[in-house]
Amino acid sequence: EIKERRHWDISGQERLDIIKDFANFGMEHWGSDDKGLETTRKFLLEWLSFTYRYAPFGILKSPPQRINERLPMYRGRNDIETLLSSPNCQDWVKITEMFLGKVKDDFQFIPKHKANSYS
Repeated sequence: EIKERRHWDISGQERLDIIKDFANFGMEHWGSDDKGLETTRKFLLEWLSFTYRYAPFGILKSPPQRINERLPMYRGRNDIETLLSSPNCQDWVKITEMFLGKVKDDFQFIPKHKANSYS
């Protein structure tokens, strides 16, 4: 992107493929047993709590986005983009379920950091 001096407008499906790779690498590293899946899920959820703030270049009203600029809620170009941009933790859990299977009924996720807050 920098070398070619162009902006990379990554699609929702391409982002989902990156998440799939992350999940596969996690299962390869920690194993595909219950403990390995839950460890992978924990790291994936923490990562998604950062990446949901990514705004695709094609959606930006006045590109490029500034480092301190927070975008208002937006609807993605498709359902996948909208899901990936959701600030709701339960949506992140749904994303992990696509690759790591269903979570237990008593599962809860609370991000460890304040990166997902706008205040």
